[in-house]
Amino acid sequence: MNDNAYNGASEAELGFLKEIVRMLPAGLTVQDAQGKLLLVNDVAASQLGMDGSRPSPNLAPRREACQQALKSGQSVTSEEALHDGAARQVLLTTHRPISLAGRELLISASSDITEQKNFEDQLFRSAYFDELTGLPSRRVIEHRTNGLLARDQPGERFALAFLDVDNFKHINDYYGHAVGDALLVELSKRLGRDLRDSDMLSRISGDEFLLLLSPIQSQDEVAEFMQSTLERLTAPFFIDNSELFVSTSVGVSLYPDHGRNFETLRQNADIAMYRIKNNGKGSASFFDAGMEREALARMKIEQSLRLAILEKRFCCAFQSKVDIRTQAVKGIEALVRLRDDEGVIQAPGSFINLASELGLIDELTHLVLAEIVKSIDLINESFGADATISINVAAKQAGNPEFMRNFAQAMKDTGFPQRFMIEVTEDAFVAKNHFQSEILPMFRKLGVGISIDDFGTGYSSLSALADITADEIKIDRSFITDIHKRPRSQGILRAIESLSEALGMTVIAEGLETYEELAYLQAATKIRYAQGYYFARPIFLEELKLATPASSESRTSVSARPMQQNRQGYSRASAYRR
Repeated sequence: MNDNAYNGASEAELGFLKEIVRMLPAGLTVQDAQGKLLLVNDVAASQLGMDGSRPSPNLAPRREACQQALKSGQSVTSEEALHDGAARQVLLTTHRPISLAGRELLISASSDITEQKNFEDQLFRSAYFDELTGLPSRRVIEHRTNGLLARDQPGERFALAFLDVDNFKHINDYYGHAVGDALLVELSKRLGRDLRDSDMLSRISGDEFLLLLSPIQSQDEVAEFMQSTLERLTAPFFIDNSELFVSTSVGVSLYPDHGRNFETLRQNADIAMYRIKNNGKGSASFFDAGMEREALARMKIEQSLRLAILEKRFCCAFQSKVDIRTQAVKGIEALVRLRDDEGVIQAPGSFINLASELGLIDELTHLVLAEIVKSIDLINESFGADATISINVAAKQAGNPEFMRNFAQAMKDTGFPQRFMIEVTEDAFVAKNHFQSEILPMFRKLGVGISIDDFGTGYSSLSALADITADEIKIDRSFITDIHKRPRSQGILRAIESLSEALGMTVIAEGLETYEELAYLQAATKIRYAQGYYFARPIFLEELKLATPASSESRTSVSARPMQQNRQGYSRASAYRR
């Protein structure tokens, strides 16, 4: 091969190599010891803004890394964040010094890792920040608190506050989750006002927040700050054309007075918050040792409740709904009771709310149905085969389609679903949970009746009653007690009675206990049915077995007999009320 041919081949290969370098998918540059660029491929030109496709980014950090590699004679790998306004490009670049033909050169190769970094940032934010409010997560505030604890400087004090939005479930149910979420966002903004850089607000769950106040000088200082915060929350929130009023219950623990680690301080603040929940809501309380004893007692009840379900220590009592003019039994209500470790019967007030909080209420409702099915023959003999059998369903359950579908199937499986009536509070109807449009038709198809329990104590109104499709309305006992002496309650009673009559609903007066109350209902209203201690207390299956009547006449005497001895003294009845 002659020299011309050889040179031609070499030039062709060189051109070929240059083209490959130009088209590499990674950015590649070569520069000399003075920083002069000798080679820049297309990708590098685009990355560094040399091709005019984007403004030139700030390359000062890159030049510093290049000088470091040339000076040390060793490769340097770094991440480079190149910003173009709000846009960001992240490169992973390796700078490698080489000696070639007696020249000191630097080869730099860059890969675009922008998508990977964006994904990592997204993971970081989801792990450490709340997606809805943008507030730090629990692990962030825990880390900050542990940092303060690790310093353990003499005299240093801080406060940890546990905040819980009162009745947030009702807001979600009535207005919908979108409004509930928007409320949490606005609430977090108000809570975050007036915080110092050293303080931190965190959303740790649905409607629960943790607030770290550090440093503090005294308990009075914290009390004053929390009071001003709570006052700020009393102003209405305007969301989606709705005016919402909310309150927040706050429990506060102090370091080192109430704990020397994060979990103890958090738990004690939580305990203090529950004291506020139980005593009226909407204020703040500091932890004290007496609260810890209450929390231990609550935990004991919780453990016994779970054990009672396992051991099937729940039972049913049945209370009659009576025709106040003939004393005939129209129906019965199944009331769940608990036998404690010593066999003493506990009324639902001691466990129903806790069972709902712990997610055990569904199982209790199914236990009541199973008890009824097992004892249906005895129930028929005692109260009559035509008496309806009412079972209470909590508003939370009524808004849970999965539970209600299972419960409807369980009622169907009894073989006599038309005997049942579901009692739900008015909250279930007015909440935006599709109870009336989706869930109620399932039970209508089975022939199950619907009763509105404790009417007048919830969040609805008489106008809302016009849109409710129920068979029965039970007027809360607060309207019936001493009705003969309370003109305002009499007016409300007449309004409810008239509207219910127009809508074809049967009216039941709850909690009737005295002859005077009965006399007023008979003389001044068209109400035909009542439920209360004047006619019958709740009776247990064991008592039914001991006094199974043989006829309808004796059935009336056992189940709906006025308690004559109580005309002057009905106070003992309060121990048995639902």
